[in-house]
Amino acid sequence: MNQPGPNSNAPILTESQRAVPQLKWIDGFSRLLDTKFRIPGTDVRFGADFLLGLVPGAGDMVSLAMSGVLVATMAKNGASGMLATKMLFNVALDALVGTIPILGNIFDLFYKANYRNAVLMREYYDEGDHQGSVWPVVIGVLIGLVVIFGLLIWALAAMVGWVLS
Repeated sequence: MNQPGPNSNAPILTESQRAVPQLKWIDGFSRLLDTKFRIPGTDVRFGADFLLGLVPGAGDMVSLAMSGVLVATMAKNGASGMLATKMLFNVALDALVGTIPILGNIFDLFYKANYRNAVLMREYYDEGDHQGSVWPVVIGVLIGLVVIFGLLIWALAAMVGWVLS
């Protein structure tokens, strides 16, 4: 099926999916956050998420909250645990990179986490993708966090040792 890409403000979900009011809201809100506006003379689209990211700190928090509402609405409307986990990863990555000045704004312009999540939702309903247990993903994330935490402690200890020497 030929679907629009993130350089379009066309509906993300199928017509039959948009017939469900909550899914229609998800489609419209995702586009408002990520593809509503276009930079003149280009195919680059952006939305409220990018604009909010221009406000240091508070903008990122508001954007994260809006993305969270979107994911919660998708989960309430039948998203599997695996799908919800993939959507939360998109939002977390967007929020994490979004905290880096300038780079975060550029990342927001191209990553479009909310758009990606709506596409995942469409694929879930249309093609039966993103099924299955969330536990392998959760265990992988936990292992990754333990490794990162361990590396941070090691780096901190090395820096303290360097400063004290």
